[in-house]
Amino acid sequence: MKQLKDILAGIGLIETRGDLSVPIRAIQFDSRKVEAGDLFVAVKGSHADGHQFIEKAIELGAVAVVCEDIPENIPSGAVLVRLADTQLNFGKMAAAFYDFPSSNLKVVGVTGTNGKTTIASLLYKTFTLLGYKVGLISTIRYYVGIDEFHATHTTPDALQIQELMAQMVESGCEYCFMEVSSHAIDQDRVSGIEFDGGIFTNLTHDHLDYHLTFAEYLKAKKKFFDRLPETAFALTNTDDKNGLVMLQNTRAVKKTYSLRSLANFHCKVIEKHFDGMLLSIDGQEVWTHFTGSFNASNLMAVMGATILLGVERENILRILSELRPVSGRFEIIRSPDGKYAVVDYAHTPDAIQNVLSAIAEIRSGNEQVITVVGAGGDRDKSKRPEMAKEAVRQSDKVILTSDNPRSEEPEQILADMEAGIEAHQKHKVLSIVNRREAIRTACMLAKSGDIILVAGKGHEDYQEIKGVKHHFDDKEVINEIFGNN
Repeated sequence: MKQLKDILAGIGLIETRGDLSVPIRAIQFDSRKVEAGDLFVAVKGSHADGHQFIEKAIELGAVAVVCEDIPENIPSGAVLVRLADTQLNFGKMAAAFYDFPSSNLKVVGVTGTNGKTTIASLLYKTFTLLGYKVGLISTIRYYVGIDEFHATHTTPDALQIQELMAQMVESGCEYCFMEVSSHAIDQDRVSGIEFDGGIFTNLTHDHLDYHLTFAEYLKAKKKFFDRLPETAFALTNTDDKNGLVMLQNTRAVKKTYSLRSLANFHCKVIEKHFDGMLLSIDGQEVWTHFTGSFNASNLMAVMGATILLGVERENILRILSELRPVSGRFEIIRSPDGKYAVVDYAHTPDAIQNVLSAIAEIRSGNEQVITVVGAGGDRDKSKRPEMAKEAVRQSDKVILTSDNPRSEEPEQILADMEAGIEAHQKHKVLSIVNRREAIRTACMLAKSGDIILVAGKGHEDYQEIKGVKHHFDDKEVINEIFGNN
């Protein structure tokens, strides 16, 4: 059992009251989870201030409290420690409690607006195929080797991250690949992790409900690279105008990938089809089971990171031809009568543009493209009209519908999206609140050879309405309507 002084080693302490040798059973930042013998860390979060629950934590048995402000009239009995910033140091405390698991793993973080899940998941699959035991922390699932856990966030809280990494070390994992969201960077959830590499995908319109401005969103992403050590690599996409910005102040080894310009890792797309594309990599042709330029870029990130981690180029070229798309990322479903449906997690204007551009590149020209798309409630509202505008620009018909309305009225979300549609384009657009009916309508409007894009939810198997999650899986619904079940 760790002592409090071990958990706080190396952290600047402003004030202490009591014996720092007290043994700690577990660390908690949620007072509701506190049990006898725990350390409670009071964090000032975006929704609640843990300092309000210090007294409750002590009543539940917390033997020590770490906080920024020691309350008056605090019950006696608990050891008290005051820091300047508990949020910044929480990850470091969690890492110390779990014996710094990231120091025994090669950890690579992937950040950016789009592509994080695909790249992290494909790196997990690549190193698994190479014979390694690997961990994954992603939007879709957490993996410890082949053991699967349900994901709650793109990047979980600092305590859960360290616990997952400790499990990876205990089970013999050598690598951990993880998505790193802008929220997690801003909230210091990844402090305490020793990264061996970082990958930047792109930066587009998203999460302005949280960051408020694009500049702050960019700043959060850049902070991740600014903190990488000189022993790590920083691999960035130079096809994105912000790619080189990420490298400006990093101490890490700087590397680039690109489809359009000279870079350390570069490829050219030779052919594109629904079932894959042919790439030319360093003059060698490689067939992959992916399609779309954005996926070619993702594969270059995977290849680059793999080589930077010490894998021979020939081995990764072989594995690129074996990899398969990630669930809900440009996933294709065919109907018996020749219709195509593409299910994709695209939920930003740029992602909608990318997936529709990929469809445009492989259609023969006569097929209709029918897009079903919505926008999430309680999230960045400014992207809603832009998403609709992009969908209408590259589709023959568009059906606006519900995504996860959460606490908002879905009709209002659709009205926000409709604001992005110009008068001369409105004849192409239907608004159907019920997502199942929207998908059914798209399938009924489609003829053989037509392509239906169902965007926004991808891998998700639920729809959140008024705080309640209802089972809903786009792929299940499409297969049912197509008669594939």
